[in-house]
Formats: sequence, structure tokens, C-alpha cells
Amino acid sequence: MLEELRITGLGVIDDTTLRLTAGMNVITGETGAGKTMVVTGLGLLFGGRADAGRVRADPGRAVVEGRLRLGGKLAGEVATRVSDAGGEVDDDGSVLLSRTVTIEGRSRAHVGGRSMPVSMLTDLGERVLAVHGQSDQLRLLRPAEQRAALDRFAGPEHEKLLDTYREAFTRWRAVADDLADRRRNARARSQEADLLKLGLDEISRVDPQPGEDDELRNEVQRLEHAEGLRVAAALAAQALAGGVEVTEETPDATQLLGTARRTLEAQAQVDPMLGELAGRIEEAATLVGDVSSELSAYLSSLDADPARLEQIYERRAALRGLTRKYADDVEGVIAWAEQARAKLAVLDSSDELLDELDKERRRLEAQVTELAARLTEARAEAAGRFSEAVSVELAGLAMPHARVEVAVVPRAVGKDEPPMGPDGADEVELRLLAHPGAPSLPLQKGASGGELSRVMLAIEVVFAGAGGPETLVFDEVDSGVGGTAAVEIGKRLARLARTHQVLVVTHLPQVAAFADRHLVVAKDTGGAITTSGVRVVEETERARELSRMLAGLPDSDLGIAHAEELLAVAGREKRA
Repeated sequence: MLEELRITGLGVIDDTTLRLTAGMNVITGETGAGKTMVVTGLGLLFGGRADAGRVRADPGRAVVEGRLRLGGKLAGEVATRVSDAGGEVDDDGSVLLSRTVTIEGRSRAHVGGRSMPVSMLTDLGERVLAVHGQSDQLRLLRPAEQRAALDRFAGPEHEKLLDTYREAFTRWRAVADDLADRRRNARARSQEADLLKLGLDEISRVDPQPGEDDELRNEVQRLEHAEGLRVAAALAAQALAGGVEVTEETPDATQLLGTARRTLEAQAQVDPMLGELAGRIEEAATLVGDVSSELSAYLSSLDADPARLEQIYERRAALRGLTRKYADDVEGVIAWAEQARAKLAVLDSSDELLDELDKERRRLEAQVTELAARLTEARAEAAGRFSEAVSVELAGLAMPHARVEVAVVPRAVGKDEPPMGPDGADEVELRLLAHPGAPSLPLQKGASGGELSRVMLAIEVVFAGAGGPETLVFDEVDSGVGGTAAVEIGKRLARLARTHQVLVVTHLPQVAAFADRHLVVAKDTGGAITTSGVRVVEETERARELSRMLAGLPDSDLGIAHAEELLAVAGREKRA
């Protein structure tokens, strides 16, 4: 659960800390006091879009920090996700989260003491938190969202079936599109394939090898300068070879080294260091001997071969012909040939390949059709369960005769379009029967404002019971409701709080009375700039806040008496 939330520099909130508890946390306050900023702060903390317009000019940045206590079925999954990303989970099983937004619009995120991309906060938010507000009610009025909601309610096995369907659908559409493209562009593909084949034939005849141009360049250099190389190597060999005089007056290198070694060895008994130096001179003499042998071998291999030189000229001319057409160097020509062979396979529009693709398309289409039928059947079964569960909740929300129906109907398609889409062959629509005999109408047409809020709350309660995040935020979902229905909403939220952490932003005292922790957002207009803060209210202070919500008179004796009665009723209901 979310244990603590600190908000700094966001909207009317200068600096405030919300200490939350398990169960039902209620946030109330005057209109314009900043209740919405609390939900906005939560959204930022869990990866929501940053709005620089909400950042206070002083200090020029908004900071939202939170402490998330890991527990329940998702604890291990979330802890692993944080650790894999480089963050740290505290010893007490909590994770620190932070989001900073500057007045210029720059945003930074931290998880477990490490800087992270904002997408990491979004990922965590999807796992641990669900926000339900009036905008979410509008979202649920869209058919695509209603289908997605029913799929979530149907359970994990249904979602696995949906994933299998989507994979098969993707393969089917890829094969069908490929086949259609090959048929539609057969002539252009054939022309392009012919050009590629001509290029590949030319390259195959030359058969260039990796690094061949460099090897040929070096060999040409040796052959073109063979005489100069031979003279240099011969002189060097004569100078190094033992027993060969370079001139009558000058001894060769081997003789000089031998003289030096013998001179030092003669005095080695006097100073051992000279003996060590004599040994190193002997190593140098050995090295000179090796070089001399290699020079002799080089001279033997060096041959001015005009025929070979002509062959190399012809070979290099052939390679240059390829590099002028296909790439800058031989390696590039080889790479072009590999890419051309791969592209030829893509361009293939032969009758044999088209037949194979058509068979694969029909096979995949049959598979997708079968999976779509299973999806339709599973959705119809889930729709019955969902309808019954929501209707039961509506009965407890002062709508005893209302019923929600979930219609699973074939999706609308064009004349030549297949019935299957990316999510199956169905469209889903939530419909409301407000009372017996009333027509079954889509929610947006069949429900008044107050009824829509109650229907949406019933839906959210049913969703929560089907699993999902363990912290639920309700932002004024009770708008347009009052009286007995408001008390019933409070009961439903309190019941939900037995298994979830619930945060409720409300203007209804009947709902606030059910809180396990009651927080009030209060506005301070005493300074030059209006600010707001959040405080916990308990005992008599809580009754005064409920009295303010009831009658706008926090000090009214009648209002306080009514508030205390509300608290007593809520207490009995929670203990029941």
C-alpha cells in the first residue's frame, strides 16, 4: 500500500504530507482547496503526464514523493521489477518513489534511490494503483473500453486465450497482406528481381573474396618494385650474414657482435655484470642470424613475373568494375550480394510460392476464426456473470429495480472485410434497464448523472473483486448522488477497503463518515499567496468537518449532532 505521500510546489499546495493507512482513507475539503491536486500528485508519482502549468512559480518545481509498502500477492513481482532496474527495496519492505517537474516542463523520476525513466513509474503504477474518476467514467462509456473491461473481468484464462488469438491474428494478417502485395505488384516485383539477378550473376562470375583488394594491392607493389626490393634485401643480407665481407675494410654485423661478446667475456671474472652483457650480445647475434635467414628466404621468393602482374591487373580491373556499380569496396560488394539474395526471396512471386502463401493464409484464417468463436463464447459467459454482479451492487445503491446488461454482438465491418479484428469478432456494450419495462439503452443514454455515478461505482466494485491493483483511488465518483444512495456508496467503499487500500476524494459526508482515516485539505489565504495543506482530523474535529459538509456550519450544534449520528451509523455498519 501507499504509506506516505508528500507534495511540494504543485498548484495551491506549497508543502504537505499525507500519511495514509490500510483500509479507507477519505480526503475532503472546501471547493477549490486543492483536493484535485492530491489526485494529480498521485498521477505524477505513478508516471502521469507532467503539466508545467500546475507548477508553482516559487520554488519553480513540483516534487511528489511517496513510500510504497510492498505486501500481498504482488510484493515479490514489484520488488523484482525494482531490483532488476537497479533500485533498492528498503529493509522494511518499502520503496521510495519520487517525481520532479520543473516550471520549464522538464521531468525526472527516482525509484528506490536511483534515477529512472518515467516509464518505470508508469509500470509500477499499473501494478499497484488504479485511479477511478469522472474521466474514467467517460472512458468506460466507449465500446472499446467496455470490451477491454469485460475481458479483464473474465479472468486470467480468458486473457491468455485473448493473447493467443492476437498472436494468431497478427500472423494471419501478415501472411494475407504479404500475399495481396505479391499479387498486386507482381510485375514490378518481377522487374526488380530480374535486375537483382543480373547483378548477382555478374558478382558470381567475378567471385570477390573478403580482403582480396588489399592483398592484390600489396602483391602489385612487390611485383612492380621487385628489382629495388631485391637490391635492398641482398645488401641487408650481406651486411648481416656471418663470414661475408661488405667491404675489404669493414667487418659484417656478426663479426662485430662476436668481437664484442668475446671482449666482455674475457673480463667477466673481474665484473660479473660484463658477463651478463655478453650474454645479451649473444642473444642479439642469434636474432641477427634469424633475420639473415628470413632475408635469404625473401630473396628466393621474390620474382619479377610479368605474367602474374598482368593477371593481377586484370583481376583488379574486374573488382573495380564491381565497386563502381555496387559499393565502395569489395566488402561492400559482398554485402550487397547477400542483401540482394535475401530480397530476391521477398520478391518471389512465382505461382508455387503464391500457392503456398494462400494455403498458409487459409490455415491461419481457420485458426483465427476458431479462436474468435471461443472468445465470443467466453465473453458471453463472462457477460452473464458481470451483469448479475453489477445488478446486485445496484440494488444496494438505491437502484433495486435497475439492471445492467452486457451485450456481446458481432463487430460492424465493411462489405468485403473479415468479421475478425485485432480483439476478436465482437463488440461489447453496457446497457441499463432503469426499471422493469424500461427499454434497454446504452449507459450514456439510459442513465441520469446520479444513476451513472452509481452504475460506474457498482462496476468498479465488481472489477476490484475480480483482482487487479491493491490500492484504489476514487476521485468524486459520487458526484450527483445524495441521501440514501450516498450512504450505500459509503458502505460499498468501506466493504472494498476490507481487502484493498482505498483513497476517496469526496464531497459527501455520508461517504466520509465511513473513513478509517479522514484527511482534510484546508486553504490558507492569510499570506500574499494562497496555499493549501492536508491534516488528519479525529474525534470532535472530525464531527465538525462532517457538519461543515452537511450544512456549511462547522460549529452548528445541530450539524455536529447529525455528524455524530452519521459516524455512529457508519461505525455499526463497518463492524457488522
